[in-house]
Amino acid sequence: QVQLVESGGGLVQAGGSLRLSCAASGRTFSNNAMGWFRQAPGKEREFVASINWNGGSTYYADSVKGRFTISRDNAKNTVYLQTSSLKPEDTAVYYCAASIRGWISGQYDYWGQGTQVTVSS
Repeated sequence: QVQLVESGGGLVQAGGSLRLSCAASGRTFSNNAMGWFRQAPGKEREFVASINWNGGSTYYADSVKGRFTISRDNAKNTVYLQTSSLKPEDTAVYYCAASIRGWISGQYDYWGQGTQVTVSS
């Protein structure tokens, strides 16, 4: 089992930035690929970014490429999503997810409860 707790969301003006954190406990964190997803009101959940077990590989949705950066600190069992140049369309609940099947699989097994990010225009 893996427990995930997100933090760092909030209200920010367009053009601003936030750093989201996801603290993991349970199964050895460094074995898991990690991802960030988001869900806006009335829309389906969508992929944002992912990172492999040691941080050597990352992947981003086109909509956030160049503005968001995913990273991890295995010593702290934490994955981060640094956001910048935020836009109103980035407004969503952001979820952290863990994969025991590996980064390449793109499949995620454990999910956090989410943190709200609201970007005002």
